[in-house]
Amino acid sequence: VQLGVCGGGLGQSGGSLRFSCAASGFTFMRYTFSWYRPAPGKEREFVTRINNGCSITNYADSVRGRFTISRDNAKNTVYLQMNSLKPEDTAVYYCNVPTRGYWGQGTQVTVSS
Repeated sequence: VQLGVCGGGLGQSGGSLRFSCAASGFTFMRYTFSWYRPAPGKEREFVTRINNGCSITNYADSVRGRFTISRDNAKNTVYLQMNSLKPEDTAVYYCNVPTRGYWGQGTQVTVSS
């Protein structure tokens, strides 16, 4: 099982970044995917989720309206589009399959003001 995260990097406040999580070793389309990031007082906080059926999405209040999660079942890949970046979005972002406990290696996002 692998969750390969690509993208992220350095962005500017108000700018955009996009990264992806490519899955292998299991049946991608059967599972919900989430993104998490560290937060003060927590190991990781929920950022967003996309389910396996109708691609229903959920977002943390802090990112709703700015971030978009999507998936391409043909490519076994989940995407996170981050718009209107804020310095507080700076974090390592982790791709996750909640029901299987799979975690990607994390990708660093740094937003400069």
